[in-house]
Order: sequence, then structure tokens, then C-alpha cells
Amino acid sequence: MKKALLVIDLQNDYFEGGKFPLWNTEKTLENIEKAIVKANDKNIPIILIQHIADSSQGIAPFFNEGTHGAEIHQRILKAAPNAKIVIKAFADSFHKTNLEEVLSELGVEELLVCGMMTQNCVTHTAISKEAEKYSVKILPDCCTTINEPIHLIALHAVSTRTEFINSDEALM
Repeated sequence: MKKALLVIDLQNDYFEGGKFPLWNTEKTLENIEKAIVKANDKNIPIILIQHIADSSQGIAPFFNEGTHGAEIHQRILKAAPNAKIVIKAFADSFHKTNLEEVLSELGVEELLVCGMMTQNCVTHTAISKEAEKYSVKILPDCCTTINEPIHLIALHAVSTRTEFINSDEALM
């Protein structure tokens, strides 16, 4: 089964000094970097998903187009310099994006989903109607959000619809 690693919203606004810093970002970033190295070693395609706020809705609290905060974290870009980038404006990475087209071109059947925020973009992508045709696994060690309780509650909430697997196991 051909896999793809989806790295969702690893953007500067979620890190220290950003407009909405999250819990456990440094450890999550390190885990994702390791996952990217393993994916590259196994020729598993990496897709970086970047949230850009819809400017027609006015100024958003973060991820505004053209700002440093909306940029993908430099360490992720360095780890995955050849990754395809999908731009989104909604929590569901499939909604009004070319993600499905990218996955189809790559012949992907299994999605390894990780990123920020667990209870929002990660889970909404994993349980998207468009994701139902894929085997979907969330990598909990490569996800984070506002705090640990919300991270764990979000994972429990989607546990009836998706699998969880440690990144080391998923990328063996």
C-alpha cells in the first residue's frame, strides 16, 4: 500500500514568538523531522499543507498571507525540500484544495497524518469525507495543540474513525 506523509500547518505562528504558540512544539517538530527523514529514506512522498487565512473574511488572528507567521517552519522546509505544498483555507485539508489530485497523481492509498492542531486541522483532515477512500493513520507523537488534555481528547474523539500509530512504526 503506497503511503504519503501529510504534515499539516507546521507554521511559524504556532511556535514561540508566533501569534498563537502551542504546547510541546519543539518535541513535535523534532518528531516530525525524524518522520520526514524516515519517509525520505523509504521514498514515501511528503506533502506539506499550509493554512493561509481567507483575506476576504478580514484579518485573521494568525496565518495571514504574506506574514512570517504563515510561513512553513524553516526546519520542515529544510527536511523536506522537495515536498509538494498544498495551500488550504479550511480545517479539512481536502476542502477546496488540490490535495486529492496530488494524492491521486502519486498513487497513494494510505495517509500518515500529523501536524498542528490535533483537534482541528489534523482530525478534520483525517475524518474528511474525501479521506474515506484511504487507509488513514494519525501519528500522535507528531501532533500537538493548545495543551495535552485537548490533544488527548481530540485523539479519543476520532478513535472510532481512524487508527493511531507511532511514527517509528508507521515508517518502518
